[in-house]
Amino acid sequence: MENENPTLPIHTLVYGPEDRPPLGPALLVAGQQVAAMVVGVVTPALILSGVLKFSQADTAYLVSMALMAAAVGTFLQTTRFGPVGSGLLSVTGTSFAFLQPLIGAGLTGGLPLMFGMSLAGAPVQIVLAPFMPKLRRLFPPLVSGIVVLLIGLSIIPEAMKEIVEPMAPGASPMSGAAVAMTVIGTVLLTQALGVVWARLTGILFGVVAGYGVCALFGWLHAPPPADSWITVPRLLPHGFAFRAELLAPFAFIYLISLLESLGDMTATAQLSGLKAYGPEHSARLRGGLLADGITSMIAALFGSFPSTTYAQNNGVIQITGVASRHIGKWMALMLALLGLFPSVAHWVTAMPSAVLGGMALLLFGLVSVSGLRLIVGSHLSHRDGLIVALAVGVGLGAPSQPEWLARLPGFCRGLLDSGVSAGGITAIVLNLLLPGGHRAVDDRPPLP
Repeated sequence: MENENPTLPIHTLVYGPEDRPPLGPALLVAGQQVAAMVVGVVTPALILSGVLKFSQADTAYLVSMALMAAAVGTFLQTTRFGPVGSGLLSVTGTSFAFLQPLIGAGLTGGLPLMFGMSLAGAPVQIVLAPFMPKLRRLFPPLVSGIVVLLIGLSIIPEAMKEIVEPMAPGASPMSGAAVAMTVIGTVLLTQALGVVWARLTGILFGVVAGYGVCALFGWLHAPPPADSWITVPRLLPHGFAFRAELLAPFAFIYLISLLESLGDMTATAQLSGLKAYGPEHSARLRGGLLADGITSMIAALFGSFPSTTYAQNNGVIQITGVASRHIGKWMALMLALLGLFPSVAHWVTAMPSAVLGGMALLLFGLVSVSGLRLIVGSHLSHRDGLIVALAVGVGLGAPSQPEWLARLPGFCRGLLDSGVSAGGITAIVLNLLLPGGHRAVDDRPPLP
């Protein structure tokens, strides 16, 4: 395969986007990709169920449908049906960005309104996707890199929260950190061996090592039994409701989700040895946004929440060196099986918190590195450095002042409450206002 991106030497890849790995390596990498994303996929449903006090049956169905929606979205993204899909090893999952408007809709009208508003807002991405050449001028690699960097930086604290908690009442305060260090140390050891099979299985070995330590000290507990053997998807299982005043907040979050997806897919393209500029890249982004919008509509129809392209898989690509989109079919099959058979999903969601935290700390750090690659690869000038400094400052600073945010009008609070949206919008505005940024993105030359 030709190395299209000089910033990422092709020898760093074991399998490129169009390569077809043998069955064994394909299944190993697919399993690690699923392991890296599955807890993030189901966590929003668990959070919403806890806040809104859903029944156990409703919670179990939400978890299963979140996994099924991730299977559909990942299949669309990696397979690329005509104009739909990025054709990259991109994965989709439930978006954390929608938690706030979903809670508001849930408190107002329960599950029918939550799914109704999710369905009503989903066309935003489908409508905007054909205008990607113009939108790309708003989202050049510099802005996309800032967004990806903020995604990684903003969720690293969540990983640390999982690590610092003791593994059990009375256990050492360092017990969680010890388990997380076992996970990270195992992954680092597999990378240091310098052999392909170890690199391909690094995350899997790390998770297994973490489970092993937890089992040894009695910190691994069996999940409660599932209520049924299989979960059957149902069309509009909770009905449909709509409130016009809630459409704007949902549409805005879909726009922010679009911004995140652009950054994630651009980082994936770069890690895959492909150009992060030009007509082909714009076509990939258009297809990816269409897939996200279609997946979110399907998810709402069958009882799940809005989906977006995930950043976690970029960390797995860096660790394993596998960017082949053809393993997406295996990933979709694994996610679908987890969704259909709730007893299997229960074991995945029962992952000890420190195991999840250790893996997440490493992967989210690598997500931040992906953002730095995009920023540095865009010929960082003094002007660009100012944009990065202010955008990252606003993105990290504004959400750290909840008391100040609480005094702002609702629309401003919605803009600044998320570090990704606050920093992303700051980067967009500064990139448009500061002189020197008028060059067309598609004309950007590669680095020498």
